[in-house]
Amino acid sequence: MLAHKECRRSADTTWTACPRFLRKPAAAFGALLVSSITAYADPQWHPDIEFSQASGESLRLDASIPESQGPFPVAILIHGGGWGSGDKTADFGALSKPLTDSGIAWFSINYRLAPEHPWPACFDDVQAAIRWIKQNAATYNIDPRRIALVGYSAGGQLASLAAIRSDESTRVQAVVGFAPAVELVADMKRRGEVGVAMRNLLGLSNKLDEAALAKIASISPAEEIKPGLPPFFIVQGTADQSVRHVEALAFIERLKRADVSCTLLEMKDAPHRITEWPKFSPHYAERTAAWLKATLAAAPK
Repeated sequence: MLAHKECRRSADTTWTACPRFLRKPAAAFGALLVSSITAYADPQWHPDIEFSQASGESLRLDASIPESQGPFPVAILIHGGGWGSGDKTADFGALSKPLTDSGIAWFSINYRLAPEHPWPACFDDVQAAIRWIKQNAATYNIDPRRIALVGYSAGGQLASLAAIRSDESTRVQAVVGFAPAVELVADMKRRGEVGVAMRNLLGLSNKLDEAALAKIASISPAEEIKPGLPPFFIVQGTADQSVRHVEALAFIERLKRADVSCTLLEMKDAPHRITEWPKFSPHYAERTAAWLKATLAAAPK
């Protein structure tokens, strides 16, 4: 676990094969492996479990529990998709086996999507999933005192904000952001208008006026950083055009100023699309799992 006031930058830019995950095959099969979550032979696999109902929808998750002796630390996986698309089976295919190999149980969740379900529906669903997982800890042989949130892109915004706004029922011990959308005000100012995803999520027009900026700021994790947050691990590509590298650095600087531990895994020339990351940082998933294992092992019991 990192010391306070320290934010380390870790470079991972060498392209090598990753035999533990990209087994045999052609490029198309390799892309499939890293883009979708897979059930492996060794863990206990529990797909499509209902954790809540909201607005007439059944909200479901997939769970993978290691076979060895628990209780296990937990990673809750929150997919991306601009708050309006995506699914619990997407985005974390490269991470699922390293988590299992590290003795970490993982739960990949669905949440309600905009524009049919505007804010705060998706955020409420993430909180509901955290509570459900804690309440069912004994059933799945997991430790409710060692939980991490892992979010990609829009899922990174949800993970970060859930950790920031947590209470006793939703408190977690670590946060991983894969290209997390956390500097929302700076992003909208850079675009010069309210983007489509944010319009759908918050019911805004494309006009970027003070009222729109205030509404966007109200859901931006960057505006709510405070001391006492759990440690963060940020994975960010330097060529990301959707969530810019400079925004990740600005967010990390805010964490440092608040005395929150953080680590940056910087992927040189990597874009936003997570399925392309193994070409630029072939071991980003293993390094993420290693950080989670160490951080959750050190979490207060």
